Amino acid sequence: MRFCLLLGMLTGFAAKAIGQQATLKITNPGNTSLSQTVVEIPWATVQKVYPQVDTAQLQVVQNGNEVAYQLEHHGQKAIQNLLVQVSIGPKQAIQLMLRRGKPAHVEAKTYCRYVPERYDDFAWENDRVAFRIYGAALNGRSDNAYGSDIWAKRTDKLILDRWYKQNDYHKDHGEGLDYYHVGLTLGAGDIGVFLNDSIQYIHNYRSWEILDNGPLRSTFRVKYDPYTFNGIRVNESKTISLDAGSQLSKVQVHVVHTARQPLPMVAGITLRPEESPLLLDEKTGVLAYWEPTHGNDGTIGVGCVFPKASVPMMRKYQHGLAKLSTKSGETITYYTGGAWDKAERITSSDAWFTYLRQFASQQKNPPVVTVTK
Repeated sequence: MRFCLLLGMLTGFAAKAIGQQATLKITNPGNTSLSQTVVEIPWATVQKVYPQVDTAQLQVVQNGNEVAYQLEHHGQKAIQNLLVQVSIGPKQAIQLMLRRGKPAHVEAKTYCRYVPERYDDFAWENDRVAFRIYGAALNGRSDNAYGSDIWAKRTDKLILDRWYKQNDYHKDHGEGLDYYHVGLTLGAGDIGVFLNDSIQYIHNYRSWEILDNGPLRSTFRVKYDPYTFNGIRVNESKTISLDAGSQLSKVQVHVVHTARQPLPMVAGITLRPEESPLLLDEKTGVLAYWEPTHGNDGTIGVGCVFPKASVPMMRKYQHGLAKLSTKSGETITYYTGGAWDKAERITSSDAWFTYLRQFASQQKNPPVVTVTK
């Protein structure tokens, strides 16, 4: 027994000595727990601490158990980040060991794709929610829609391919359905130009590009035709990513325009005619809405989180709106998404507003990765 123990210790020391393993610490500086959250570790940090890293033979281990991970490329040939999905208590830290070994299979929890069989939708999902936006093929049609759509989903399985193939996703067959109405609005958290005290819509995307596609994060980029509003030419592209376990997508809007001053914009949520809870929390940057119950279909909550502090908000034009602005060439970053009460994770307006406020707090206090010796 002593010989086996000594041999194991010597083997471990030898592996570390020849660069076959390394240790990283991830600290949660915030006051809320991170539950199965995807954390970015810059690949440069991995290479620095573990110069012998072999991407075909890489295991990430916590307390003896393998941790799910993804090598994120973000559209580049070279790896940009190591993504890990972990849970960390408030003000707590965990240690991850990087070591040589064949990694366990990671089941895909995120997915995105272009949908040519439904005009030119682009759809994305994770193990909690699903979304879609509309392409230029809908421009001018009677069933056109501008904003973001959310699908009510209550399974942790990926459903986009199956729902589109069945072409019956407006009925709930046990996994959820699409009943959210977008129309010619911002829908579930889209963005528009705001000139002359009115929303100017940028219509539908023209081209798309997938940058990463799971298993823990899917990211894509869409570009729009340039539009001219009151003599101001606006050219927009969006990079959207969704992490496993999150109710919200990250949206990065890059805008080039000809205005002499910063261009006023609004991100917003469509409001229904019936009274229902609306949160305009300018201080924490949370815009949230708990929709009226839609018959037997249940209730959807929609929300946006803005990392920038003190965002002006208002209720206008049947929308909840957050007022933003951008200089030409800058990028606006925010988060948007939703929850369905029949998924049984978030079942009330209070729970939804709390989730969004905690999410906002976590963006202001992101996990910190450090190298341990």
